[in-house]
Amino acid sequence: MAKDPICGMEVDESSGLKLTWNGQDYYFCSERCLNKFIEINKITVPCVSCAAPTTSAWWTNKVLLMLIAYLAVFLLGAIWTKVAPLRDSLLIYLRTITIPIIVGLLLGGIIDWLVPSEYVSKLLASRRKRTIIYSVITGFLMSACSHGILALAIQLYKKGASPPAVVAFLLASPWANLPLTIIMFGFFGVKAFFVVIGAVAVALVTGYIFMVLEKRNLIEHNPNTIEVGEEYSIANDVRRRIKAVRINYATFINGIGSIWQGSVALANMVLWWIMIGALLASIAAAYLPAGFMQHYMGPTLLGMMITLLLATIIEICSEGSAPLAFEIYRQTGAIGNSFVFLMAGVVTDYTEIGLLWTNIGWKTAVWLPIITVPQVVVIGLVANLILK
Repeated sequence: MAKDPICGMEVDESSGLKLTWNGQDYYFCSERCLNKFIEINKITVPCVSCAAPTTSAWWTNKVLLMLIAYLAVFLLGAIWTKVAPLRDSLLIYLRTITIPIIVGLLLGGIIDWLVPSEYVSKLLASRRKRTIIYSVITGFLMSACSHGILALAIQLYKKGASPPAVVAFLLASPWANLPLTIIMFGFFGVKAFFVVIGAVAVALVTGYIFMVLEKRNLIEHNPNTIEVGEEYSIANDVRRRIKAVRINYATFINGIGSIWQGSVALANMVLWWIMIGALLASIAAAYLPAGFMQHYMGPTLLGMMITLLLATIIEICSEGSAPLAFEIYRQTGAIGNSFVFLMAGVVTDYTEIGLLWTNIGWKTAVWLPIITVPQVVVIGLVANLILK
């Protein structure tokens, strides 16, 4: 299986879109991702080899498989008393997350439509201190899950983004991105502010520490970094695009179509992870012994360490972690533990560390958990003290 360099989804090499460029083969889950790759890399010559995708079998659609699993739970819950608690818990989660998910997907489609890839490259290629702030802001505007963000981050690195910028972008994106923020408020209410602010704080602090490490040659330098042309102005480009807009029926229909395509692409990327997370959280709510989470994952240092360990072992997309984190909060009342569970999936994820190791270098990969884990634990402990 290959990975789509744009969205990070796994692609069957025999059925996906293929593009050969600069002597390397790339595979894509859709024409949309292929076109975006061509746009980002400014590929103006025909690709050496392009293979059209074949029709995928229905059982390869992960969202459809999860819908079938949900339907099975509801049907079995109606006729088998042992499954009824799972059905009831799943219904509670669906009532909580459905509207935020729809809003989040629509916002993701709007962002994908309005934010050109050139802006991302312009903001993240500089080695100035403000680049870290730009990285966090850019992460906020991204609409991919943590696995998709990995692909985007590595692509940014290959285009010249510095390792500190890549790391800050990587840390901010999963929990501070706009679509997921909407979903988080559906779970945690106003306390979701803490999760978002905490994620931003960890991203900023870690990014600046990595800048110091880079200056002292304690992490790798990006050999792909080039000076970004000062003549390119995002503000001027925005003004140019606004002037070029013609508001009419065709523009409106095209805009709706672009937003819909972006939302569907985002849904294909993250929705099945959300559904997995909701199902796992429902299983925990329905079948874990009473008091299990309160006893082992409560608002104590030991409970936080157990939470950290579980989050490290469970490799799940950020959107899938949100329901599980909410279940921890619902049963223990420890928002700090939920924060640790959410962030640990980013700062200790072995897929993420492995990709950093192979694409940037072992020093960057090793420093990531060393710098981030203490921050996450301290913020979690503070949250348990002040947000009871």
